[in-house]
Amino acid sequence: MKKMIDLLTQEMQAAFEAAGYDPALGRVTLSNRPDLCEYQCNGAMAGAKQYRKAPIMIANDVAARLQDSKVFSEANAVAPGFLNLKVTESFLAEYLQSVAVDPKFGLEMPEHPKKIIIDYGGANVAKPLHVGHIRSAVIGESIKRICRYAGHEVIGDVHLGDWGLQMGLVIMGLKERQPDLIYFDESYEGEYPEEAPFTISELEEIYPASSAKSKADPQYKALAMEATFKLQSGVRGYRALWKHILNVSVADLKKNYGSLNVEFDLWKGESDVHDLIPDMVKYMKEEGYAYISEGALVVDVKEETDTKEIPPCMILKSDGASLYNTTDLATIMERMKLYNPDEIIYVVDKRQDLYFDQVFRCARKTKLVADETKLKFVGFGTMNGKDGKPFKTREGGVMRLENLIKETKEEMYRKIREGRDMPEEEAAEVAGIVAVSALKYGDLSNQASKDYIFDIERFTSFEGDTGPYILYTIVRIKSILGKYAEQGGDLTKVELKEAYNESEKALMLQLTQFNAMMQNAAEEIAPHKVCAYIYDLANAFNHFYHETKILAEEDADRKSGLIALLVLTRDVLETSIDVLGFSAPERM
Repeated sequence: MKKMIDLLTQEMQAAFEAAGYDPALGRVTLSNRPDLCEYQCNGAMAGAKQYRKAPIMIANDVAARLQDSKVFSEANAVAPGFLNLKVTESFLAEYLQSVAVDPKFGLEMPEHPKKIIIDYGGANVAKPLHVGHIRSAVIGESIKRICRYAGHEVIGDVHLGDWGLQMGLVIMGLKERQPDLIYFDESYEGEYPEEAPFTISELEEIYPASSAKSKADPQYKALAMEATFKLQSGVRGYRALWKHILNVSVADLKKNYGSLNVEFDLWKGESDVHDLIPDMVKYMKEEGYAYISEGALVVDVKEETDTKEIPPCMILKSDGASLYNTTDLATIMERMKLYNPDEIIYVVDKRQDLYFDQVFRCARKTKLVADETKLKFVGFGTMNGKDGKPFKTREGGVMRLENLIKETKEEMYRKIREGRDMPEEEAAEVAGIVAVSALKYGDLSNQASKDYIFDIERFTSFEGDTGPYILYTIVRIKSILGKYAEQGGDLTKVELKEAYNESEKALMLQLTQFNAMMQNAAEEIAPHKVCAYIYDLANAFNHFYHETKILAEEDADRKSGLIALLVLTRDVLETSIDVLGFSAPERM
């Protein structure tokens, strides 16, 4: 289905051509002065030099060709040569009726859908999620949903940090606590217990204590490195312990990510590509890509066009140990082999920009990816406190993500109980749903690359550009539709009609923009564009609501049209919040 703006441009191009001008000049855009008109065309300004004619004369010629238009009710030439446009109510209603019956509200599906892998989350096992993990999870989940809605095949991968020295540190910390565990007896040949010898709480205590000790005690660090080597070499007991660590951690991660409606298709980690690294290194050496520099194995990735120094990409350290670069390149190699994606998108802190530039260049130079495969880095800014610094607890520490979610739910619960007569159990359930909207919308409404201030008071407000405001608007619509059904109305038999007033028409025009917005959000990987759209849509609806009798409308045909408009507004809003990764309750 064509976008509204394309149909208007088509009509305008025909008018330019009929007036004897280049039809390419007839591009229509949304008005930047909505107080004057709904759309505009500036083609006469661009055509003045080409035709050696005053722009206003060209605009008048074109406007004359639109006097009997079934698309434009007004086409006024305004000095020095703008065309101010308004669409007819009949054309708008007809277009919106087509949108309403389309399964994607007019969004055209791609002729050649892409296969996309999104690498987001990036959690480390044996460590609790903290507030620093929220942006990757929330932004990545939304990008995944937006691209799926736009018709692409999308695979979300958490890409766990589950290998390397941190595992050796956990194993050593556990050995100190429970030295008699059967896992440390390397002569043991029997089966290992199915149940882990620790809880998630104990695991989360072990790592920081062991890490701190390794920094203060070189001998202890050497033992942790030895434990890491044994794990990676396949020592049975260490592998069995590692599987316990992984299982206990992943179960906890799924619970915490789940509380934010974040779900991954793949729970792969660095360990999944460990056995691929030797062959990858051998290939890079044999093909002449990698060479030894100061004892380390590196690949040059600088290019002639570089204006700044780009260091070589290190593949192996001088002691032969692999790095994050190594596992990331091996992961790219595995993804190409298993999935052959058209795009791989990484959602990571923007401070990793240079690192990913190196990795992407290395992957291309060494031909680990096909020439046509796109590698994209979506770098996000930090979530800061009101002091403008990275968000901390009142005590100055890094806040656990589950505590941030808990505090936001408590604040929502307090506001819901204060302002509404609602049973305690229902209030708690609603508070949980609305809190997720507050956190996710508060994050996603900002452009991903920008830092933002976390303000729980503002984010949980039912007024302004917030998640709760969007949900309150949806719930208001649901309430009206529920009452209409109680009065005997059938929501499946209502049909959109022509607008009666300006606020109704403004709402209808806003709804026509959904398909263009969603296509743009997918192409530009920009969840904030969905947020901006639904905020404008919610405002348009609430303005219309305060000016219009709906349930009290006596004309049955008019009432049917109003209800149809509400149904479409509800559906578009709920679709939009679903791609952002949250939902609306039935009442608030």
